[in-house]
Amino acid sequence: MSVYTCTDARENLPRLLNEAKKNIEVIINNNGETFKLIKVEIKKGSGLDVPGINFDVSTDELVSFVRNARENRL
Repeated sequence: MSVYTCTDARENLPRLLNEAKKNIEVIINNNGETFKLIKVEIKKGSGLDVPGINFDVSTDELVSFVRNARENRL
């Protein structure tokens, strides 16, 4: 278990986060209040995994739109 003041926590944030990642309990004291960092959530998968959006546009309509945009840009 590691105990920090709020000022120390700000100055040592990377170390504090590494300790929390290693499941070491981290406690921050600030003017009589106590905060505990006890869990790190690590997402699996890519940060680029996003849900798709349905625009109800057919492939032909999309191709036509892209061709039109390219022709008008020149």
